[in-house]
Amino acid sequence: MTKALDRDPNYAWVMVAVVFTLSALSFGTLASISVFLKPLSLEFGWSRGQTSLGYTVISFSSALFGVFWGYIADKYGTRWFGIVAAIMMSLSLFLLSKQSNIYHFYGFYFLFGAFGNAMVTSPLFANVGFWFRKNPGLALGITAAGGAVGQGLIPYFSGIIIETEGWQSAYYSMAIIYLLIAIPAALFIRESPWREKARTAIEQEPRDFPLTEKEAITWLCSAVIFCCICMSIPIVHLVPLLTDADFSIEFATSVLMVLMFCGAFGRILGGKLGDMIGALPAYILMSLGQTISVIWFPYLSEPISLYLLAAFFGFTYSGVMSSILVCTRMMVSAKFAGRANSLGSFFGWLGMGLGGFFGGYFFDLFGDYFWSFTFASVMGGINLLILVRFLARIKRSELATR
Repeated sequence: MTKALDRDPNYAWVMVAVVFTLSALSFGTLASISVFLKPLSLEFGWSRGQTSLGYTVISFSSALFGVFWGYIADKYGTRWFGIVAAIMMSLSLFLLSKQSNIYHFYGFYFLFGAFGNAMVTSPLFANVGFWFRKNPGLALGITAAGGAVGQGLIPYFSGIIIETEGWQSAYYSMAIIYLLIAIPAALFIRESPWREKARTAIEQEPRDFPLTEKEAITWLCSAVIFCCICMSIPIVHLVPLLTDADFSIEFATSVLMVLMFCGAFGRILGGKLGDMIGALPAYILMSLGQTISVIWFPYLSEPISLYLLAAFFGFTYSGVMSSILVCTRMMVSAKFAGRANSLGSFFGWLGMGLGGFFGGYFFDLFGDYFWSFTFASVMGGINLLILVRFLARIKRSELATR
């Protein structure tokens, strides 16, 4: 009887599959911006910085509206989030296939971020995390791996469609495919029983983390913005970096696909590592990997070395993402989880947007990507300093309470 009560509900793994699918579609759109950069710049005469600002717009709208949706998720649950997001993601992509100026481009990506990406990431990840009492890190890692799979597949196939039929057909095809996949998946969303109980509970849920929820999230948010600046520059600018070096778009998108597929394994390992050695040490380890590897992309010209570097960077940067989710899951209560995840995502998307923009800005300023990727590594170093200080703060607090 005790074993039955301790076991996680079987439906928990259905939720993992659902959010895996929805995050694959959402994150795939963000990564595919890198494939659209050059075709749109060439057709409309936009600079690389102007076009990459689309990634900044989708990131900022995800950040701003993510906090709002986190509050709604904590108060009312996430039952209908997937349906709304599925419709809005498809609509945004359809409108992008018809856009003809830079303001349409920004506006439709803003729509995708605010009512698509913001609804299927943080609130639903918070929901999934509290379906599991045993090995929540592994479950969140597998869920987050969906984003990496989408970031590998969608830019690759988008690039093929752009080459054969043009960028308009690529956006239109994505809109139809998203509608056919996302709506059926979204119908299976249920709220975590643990979160349902916490939402109506009068008494405060007991916690064993030594710092208050507000302090823990403040530390995490401070670090997240810098690690996301670091990771976003290769995500947005790797494909144009390689095509500028006279590689074909097929090769460039295949390197990105390797990066993202290795990222799927990185997210699973990052989550499991959080269960084994602790969420914050796992975050530090994965952050170290992305920081030391990101700077080398502009210096490599051999295909095999680019594939190997992409694999290593993809593995570590994705481990960072799942480690952040596990940190939040282990440091806050079920009642606060939606807001906590959304606050972390706010600073994460802020960092992703800034990184995407500055990658293009430094390219426009210097005419190449060397300083863009150097800037990414410096931002990763600042993230590491904050995380080490956070770990020291936790240790001091634990000693003080003994």
